[in-house]
Amino acid sequence: MRLKFWFPSLCVGLVLALGCNAVAQSGTFTTTGSLNTPRDSQTATRLTNGMVLIAGGYDGGYSLATAQLYNPSTGVFSSTGSLNKPRYGATATLLTNGMVLIAGGLDWTVSGGDVGPLASAELYDPSTGKFTLTGSMKVARWEQTATLLTNGMVLIAGGDNNSSGILSSAELYNPSTGKFTLTGSMNTARDSQTATLLSNGTVLIAGGFGNSNAALASAELYTPSTGKFTVTGSMEVARLYQTATLLSNGLVLIAGGGTSGGVPYASAELYTPSTGKFTSAGSMNAARFAHTATLLANNEVLIAGGCGAECSLTSAELYTTTGEFAVTGSMATARAFHTATLLTNGEVLVAGGFNSNSGDVASAELYHP
Repeated sequence: MRLKFWFPSLCVGLVLALGCNAVAQSGTFTTTGSLNTPRDSQTATRLTNGMVLIAGGYDGGYSLATAQLYNPSTGVFSSTGSLNKPRYGATATLLTNGMVLIAGGLDWTVSGGDVGPLASAELYDPSTGKFTLTGSMKVARWEQTATLLTNGMVLIAGGDNNSSGILSSAELYNPSTGKFTLTGSMNTARDSQTATLLSNGTVLIAGGFGNSNAALASAELYTPSTGKFTVTGSMEVARLYQTATLLSNGLVLIAGGGTSGGVPYASAELYTPSTGKFTSAGSMNAARFAHTATLLANNEVLIAGGCGAECSLTSAELYTTTGEFAVTGSMATARAFHTATLLTNGEVLVAGGFNSNSGDVASAELYHP
């Protein structure tokens, strides 16, 4: 522990080991401990004990197998067991038994290129700190979505297989058997889409990148009781790398995203499950894609970072309960393809990502609502 300065109203000095988040000004970001390895496109999962598991990702030319735990009470990242396979663009899902399912992703090695999308999946056990292999998916894929259903199963949808292109197939993981089984296919092949569990138990799949080499406006619904996808209303704007957030009123906020050519959007839309339609929700203060969106305890949505005119932004904003976007404090480090995790104390941990000037990022920050 290194002491520098102490002011009652501002934590400048008990460095990160003690963290002093309670005195931070609301609507601001403060730095916290750093990852041991810079990374982007990693997964981040809040465990039932309140710690955050950061796994895999990409660092300057290769996929990572390493994983770390963030302890909110100390503000420190510590190493935990490593994945059996290096992977980025994978999914991570907290299961009802407290374990974390890591599925798919791309294995890109240092020694020379694209090993390919992975079908393998693994389970992280917080009680042992180890990853163990579980059943493999029927189809290798990366940049897919994973959604925990109300029945405890996990829906894996879409993604990219590289050799066979972008996928429409979907499968279900059963934690009780450790196996994946195919379920109904989407009406449109897509990757980099969003997947949102709605209040009625169906899953909204929206946008993404299609086999047409363009962003998609289409959306569809997965119904667990039938195992089928049905088309629903389309977004007003075709977009990929957008965010989708289930609001407390049951609507879904779609924010930002971009074109397949990397042009970011500031526009936002709301999906209403009762009508199956998207309607305009105004515009953010900054156009962005590959950002994060986190529903806060006060029902506001924190939107942070992403790619704008350049592929990393420091700016952040809030979608308020009045349906407006308002600027909030900026991050210390510009980042895109990062993670944002709501902590049990209501703060948000923003970690890693890509910075257009310095490359992959190891730093992390806390947002104080």
